[in-house]
Amino acid sequence: MSGRARLTLASWGATLMAAGALLPLVKPATWIFTAAFVLALVSGAGTLARRVPLARPLTLLAQTVTALLALTLFFAREQAFLWLVPGPEAFTHAVELFRAGAEDVGRYAIPAPDTAGIRLMLVGGVVAIGLLVDALAVTFRKAAPAGLPLLALYSVAAGLSGGGAGWLWFLLAASGYLLLLLAEGRDRLAQWGRVFGGAQRSGRPGSTVAGGGPAFAPARTGRRIGAVAMGVALVVPFALPGFSGGLFGGNGEGGGGAGKGGTISAVNPLVSLQNNLRQPEDREVLRYRTNARGTDMYLRLVALDQFDGTSWKSSVRPIEDVPKQLPWPDGLSQSVQITEVTSNFVASEAYEQKWLPMPYPAGRVDIDGRWRYEPAGRMLVGDDKQTTKGARYTVASLDVRPTAEQLAGAGPAPEKLRREYTKVPPSLPADVRATALSVTKGAGSDYERAVKLQDWFARDGGFRYDVEVESGTGVQAISRFLKDKEGFCVHFSFSMAAMARSLGIPARVAVGFMPGKTQTDGSVSVGIRDAHAWPELYFEGAGWTRFEPTPSRGSIPSYAEDTTPSGTATGPAQPQQSASAQPAPVPSASESCTPQMKKLGDCGPDAAVAGASSDGSGPDLGTVLLVALAVLLVVALPLLPLLWRTRVRAARLGSGAGALAVWQEINDTAWDHGVEPDESLTPRRSAARIIRLGELGGDAADAVHRVARAVEEVLYAPRPQPATGLAEEAGRVRAGFHAAADRRTRLRALLAPRSAARLRWTWSARWSSTTTAWSDRRRALTARLRRPAGEAG
Repeated sequence: MSGRARLTLASWGATLMAAGALLPLVKPATWIFTAAFVLALVSGAGTLARRVPLARPLTLLAQTVTALLALTLFFAREQAFLWLVPGPEAFTHAVELFRAGAEDVGRYAIPAPDTAGIRLMLVGGVVAIGLLVDALAVTFRKAAPAGLPLLALYSVAAGLSGGGAGWLWFLLAASGYLLLLLAEGRDRLAQWGRVFGGAQRSGRPGSTVAGGGPAFAPARTGRRIGAVAMGVALVVPFALPGFSGGLFGGNGEGGGGAGKGGTISAVNPLVSLQNNLRQPEDREVLRYRTNARGTDMYLRLVALDQFDGTSWKSSVRPIEDVPKQLPWPDGLSQSVQITEVTSNFVASEAYEQKWLPMPYPAGRVDIDGRWRYEPAGRMLVGDDKQTTKGARYTVASLDVRPTAEQLAGAGPAPEKLRREYTKVPPSLPADVRATALSVTKGAGSDYERAVKLQDWFARDGGFRYDVEVESGTGVQAISRFLKDKEGFCVHFSFSMAAMARSLGIPARVAVGFMPGKTQTDGSVSVGIRDAHAWPELYFEGAGWTRFEPTPSRGSIPSYAEDTTPSGTATGPAQPQQSASAQPAPVPSASESCTPQMKKLGDCGPDAAVAGASSDGSGPDLGTVLLVALAVLLVVALPLLPLLWRTRVRAARLGSGAGALAVWQEINDTAWDHGVEPDESLTPRRSAARIIRLGELGGDAADAVHRVARAVEEVLYAPRPQPATGLAEEAGRVRAGFHAAADRRTRLRALLAPRSAARLRWTWSARWSSTTTAWSDRRRALTARLRRPAGEAG
């Protein structure tokens, strides 16, 4: 193996060994195989470019183009020309995928799932580092500086894992760098006099081939770079953990759980809530049909259950595949009146959200796409760039209607749940709890305290709804809100939840949409300004229960309207289904059903929810052509030797076939059937050998002799006479080989002819001729450039 080939292989291995530190960050870690393959293509392109040879910048350009084509094939082939050549659509798709990956990095905890966006970031990053390492170590012959990009790769992995990449990964990365240095040292030893004598290239200023010029000291340079590298390795991991949340937050909170794909931490959905409420036009984001009674069915996106004093956010929790039947809600007793409700949803094409809007609590969700389930909050979240855009889905949920008496008589919450959902930060101002105690004075149960808090915010406390107030969510914002008494749903829900927790009532905040507006056709339209936040409080027997403290928004649930128990106990009621488990009757699809009505689900539940294509157009022409081309390639590739052999035979035996061409065809026919050619023999001796080894007889043997005599006459006769019928003689020889061979040999001669090796020889000769010509031209150009000015040509 040459020195450059050894260096190329060492660069490839060192990059992958340093990338090993990224493996614990994502599960499954199959992305490393994609990165290894693309990096191998890049290294191969560099090897070919250096053998031509191309100038160093052109070599780097060739490798960059190879990396771009390979990444396009893996990540944007549907948007590229012929699945390989990137265009504007492919670049746009890559940017969107990269942006989605950046969002996923901030949203998922370690180990994160292998989403397309994260995979692009990992593979693209490793390939970029590998390209830089290959350029430094192989193209420019500077292996020591190549350690810096390797260090950067390891340091990023160490920083993302909170400085805990592990000693094993460090040793692996360090071993890769040492292998790279050893490969370079071995290459330099092969050029002992030129390198270790400190010589520069002759013809350059300061060249000291034999003199005592300044010696190159790779050891000293390596030590200096090593010192810088160690400093960076120590500093960078301390800098990166400064990011918080999701993948940047370490793996302390999200390492456990049985859900496949790791854990997930939501990007706070309240970031855009205020902007949605300020929209001048109430654009539709969702439309649904339901058989629920009344119009108080809130659609929930996410539950925010962690309050750290700065903001409310969703905890890092395990996620799993969506079960066919969701588990029974925590704390919900069958003594509570429960009705099963079925609803069909159609999301707008303009509405993109990672969280799926659903009634709470959902019992079954039928939806296509890559969705995952978070059991604690009973939420569905999109995986691998999956969003609600254009989604059609069906949700079977429970309409839970506890009575005031049931809530007032609820027993204590489980200790684990109470501990988690009554936690308040130490920085919570004392006036928050003091106000809560004052408002709920005289209440005899947690339920009565909750209703008093709700009524104080919604009716009795003098609060005013104002969406223009800044949406602070920390403890100081709550204290300020209680004094100014101006805000919108974020302030009301956060404040009531914090005050409920200060009183020992388990509480969290839900974010989603109010029920929307019923249309004349019976469907319900949910607009962007229906975005809302509300508190959920836990009561044993009823589970998580909605309250509505925001004035002039939403609806107060029936069980929270009157604080006085009715005095009549509600007997046990088993979960009951409504008259029909299907959505309310809707108009059937007909000729009058327009495409817009189909899009919004107004042509019946099948059109709204089934998710099947409704345009009837089938696959487009481009898809059909691509599939046909792919099938053609799959079929044609194994047949290429057969097709080439047939074409060559037709050319040799065409009209006016000469003796030499026919003789070449007979030799190749014998080779295809296992008789290898021997160019050292005369035509007569070669004919005898073909007949003997091919076990030919009769007409086939006579035909070989006749063609051999014709070849001898062409080669040796002073005035050769033209021979006729030679093509027919070749046909007789081929028929003789076919009759003498067994089935396996005949099949091999037909589908995989041995004489196809001539094609490889031809291409090899042409390649050698081309490279020789390029080398001659390069040497001539170099000599011309080095010729002193004024010297005669």
